[in-house]
Amino acid sequence: MPCGTGRGIPMRTPQVPSRLAAVLLAFVVVTLWSSSWVLIKLGLQDIPPLTFAGLRYFVAFLVVLPLSLTGSNRRVLGSLTLRSWLLLGALGLTLYAVGVGGQFVALVYLPTVTTRLLFAFNTILVAMLAGALLREPSSRVQWCGVLVAMLGIYTYFYPVDIPASELVGVAAALVGMVGFALGTLLGRDVARSETVSPLLVTSVSMGVGGVVLLACGVAVQGLPPISLSNWLMILWLGVVNTALTFVMWNHSLRTLTALEANIITNVMIVEIAVLGWVFLGEHLTLIDVAGLGLVIAGTIMVQLRSSR
Repeated sequence: MPCGTGRGIPMRTPQVPSRLAAVLLAFVVVTLWSSSWVLIKLGLQDIPPLTFAGLRYFVAFLVVLPLSLTGSNRRVLGSLTLRSWLLLGALGLTLYAVGVGGQFVALVYLPTVTTRLLFAFNTILVAMLAGALLREPSSRVQWCGVLVAMLGIYTYFYPVDIPASELVGVAAALVGMVGFALGTLLGRDVARSETVSPLLVTSVSMGVGGVVLLACGVAVQGLPPISLSNWLMILWLGVVNTALTFVMWNHSLRTLTALEANIITNVMIVEIAVLGWVFLGEHLTLIDVAGLGLVIAGTIMVQLRSSR
């Protein structure tokens, strides 16, 4: 049975993007998200991970909050059922508190490429759960695309040798990976209902996740002195790479299925590799290029509609 979405909300249905527009919008979003990994690595040198993540998403929440408090939006919020509030709260906890929190903690202990590799495997988890929970079974071509993309990830990062000192990071990445997978499923379920605007979905879920992250970070890791450059980094990550991109992402999820959206996020692996080559001087071997090509091919295959 699919997850509930809070029925009977009295509002005009927002415009649903075309398939091409949704795909292009999703690619713009993941490109901005890819640039965040370099900034996060730099910021983690001075700011504890949970506190850093909490500041980023709390700032983003403060940006989208005023835009969400129009008269019509307040009426929608007032008409939401308890089930709808719980669903949006669960989206915030899984996607932001668990998923993002796990990502930031993992980046303290693991190299960026290793962390992204572990998070990429949430595609398989999404594929297994989407059919049962969302009634969006994947076609054979899409399953082949998932396997090709996974093969590309394996090829690019082989061999992955994780020492014992990095096991905490591996555990954090796996927990975060599960959080992102569940967040993808919940986000798709909320978005396809077409009853709550992407702005409200972003505002409510990000508010829940950002507040929980920041509270846990300050309570457990404290709030150190933050330099001007780090504040500028937090503002950029919060305003552009979070507030703006998550509204765009939730809008694209009105058209894209959970699996399609999830496999597009794996293109970040290609983009992160390119950014590392351009800005960090990391060179690509022929095997690396082959792996990246497989990731791109798998992404295209997943975008193909089933012949049915």
